[in-house]
Amino acid sequence: MKRLSTNNIVLSGLFIALGFLLPFLTGQIPSIGSRLLPMHIPVMLCGFICGWPYGIIVGFITPLFRSVVFGTPPMYPTAVAMAFELAAYGFASGFMYELLCNRSISKNISIYISLIFSMVCGRIIWGMASYILYGLRGTAFTWERFVARAFIDAVPGIIIQVIIIPVIIIALRRAKVFG
Repeated sequence: MKRLSTNNIVLSGLFIALGFLLPFLTGQIPSIGSRLLPMHIPVMLCGFICGWPYGIIVGFITPLFRSVVFGTPPMYPTAVAMAFELAAYGFASGFMYELLCNRSISKNISIYISLIFSMVCGRIIWGMASYILYGLRGTAFTWERFVARAFIDAVPGIIIQVIIIPVIIIALRRAKVFG
């Protein structure tokens, strides 16, 4: 686990700010803006760069804080479910990357394994949180709705994440910004 450092705290603030700003940019494309999953990228980057404890915090705070400040995403059930989902992304990306980097696996391969693992974990956690939250609301959260929202609607964002996140992590590692 990476120790508490001023650098990681500042970077976490930067990732929260990116989580606030990226939805404004993708929102300019009404047909697929939310399907690009703009808040997910900074949270996963935080997990990779700062470590899983920071990733959890950034992931949990970002959608809730954005909902309070801007009203989007709607607080209940969307932002609450997203808080659990993004916390899972931040945890899984950082934890798995740290775990794999301590093994004899290539760092580039460990990026992809960590990324895919975190994407699956986050979607499962989102589905479980949504099932509970929608149930408390008296609305059914069906298997079809889960598959549609977590995978089918998310295809553009998934593609972007699989392309952009490894490129950023590899570039930052080569620039010796982090190990």
